[in-house]
Amino acid sequence: MAKALDISVIVPLYNEEESLPHLYEWIVRVMKANQFSYEVIFVNDGSTDGSWKVIEALSHQSSASGDEGGAVHGICFRRNYGKSAALYCGFKAAKGEVVITMDADLQDSPDEIPELYRMIKEDGFDLVSGWKQKRYDNALTKNIPSKLFNATARRVTGIRLHDMNCGLKAYRLEVVKNIEVFSEMHRYIPYLAKNAGFTKIGEKVVQHRKREFGSSKFGINRFVNGYLDLMTLWFLNKFGKQPMHFFGLVGSLMFLIGFIAVLVVGGMKWYALAHHVQAMLVGVNPYFHIAILMMILGCMLFLAGFLAELVIRNSPSRNDYLIKEEI
Repeated sequence: MAKALDISVIVPLYNEEESLPHLYEWIVRVMKANQFSYEVIFVNDGSTDGSWKVIEALSHQSSASGDEGGAVHGICFRRNYGKSAALYCGFKAAKGEVVITMDADLQDSPDEIPELYRMIKEDGFDLVSGWKQKRYDNALTKNIPSKLFNATARRVTGIRLHDMNCGLKAYRLEVVKNIEVFSEMHRYIPYLAKNAGFTKIGEKVVQHRKREFGSSKFGINRFVNGYLDLMTLWFLNKFGKQPMHFFGLVGSLMFLIGFIAVLVVGGMKWYALAHHVQAMLVGVNPYFHIAILMMILGCMLFLAGFLAELVIRNSPSRNDYLIKEEI
């Protein structure tokens, strides 16, 4: 029976042909110095430059060297799907006991790998996230928005990480095989892991290096999308299995408030008539129309929750639960 690999290094990339040879040589140097058995999985996210040719060359180089514990695997998308898709496919292919993810732009240092590996194997962490305490990015477009984003993420998720979106992370193999990264949820992998029951999440200060080649592929819009994705994840975690608990409660409250408002408007009109006081017609009273609208919206939200419950009950994943062990 073949011995399990120590480490799988997953490198998602888009148009990084200049950086790849340097990154691979650096990874190999660190692995050999620490006598790790490993594999490097390059996931080419639809690059339009020569990145895939470089990966093919590195794969042939690895095969020619005869190093069984240092294979290079390449996955090439037909078009650009995004980092989450690249990580999903990388996680699916990984075989190492510890999985390391890092960006291909040489801003993440492979020298961090041995300590990340130790924290998983010896300290017992399920996931260790890097923290680029000293950054070399533009403060206005990256550093300040990143700090605000991470502060919000800490508050919503309850995970005390300074840099949740750091590309340099280490995972126990079991973690990556039991979480599903989709859409643009790669920013919140620690939250996905926590929701799956992997609660031993740690952090390590890592070196951040200046980009040597090319330019960043991420714009300022990622922070806007990040907040929307965070709200989506929070809602799915809180009400994903019981949507009626949200829609039914909010809908019922809106209907009740609207109904009480209708009674108040009608009561005021009845009081005015009983005392022969001139009062506004109910049909032209704006509060009456607002109350009716709230009742209608309340009914619609309640029905939305009911329909969502029907969808959940017919979902094939409605009873998917992660079992830690059995006796």
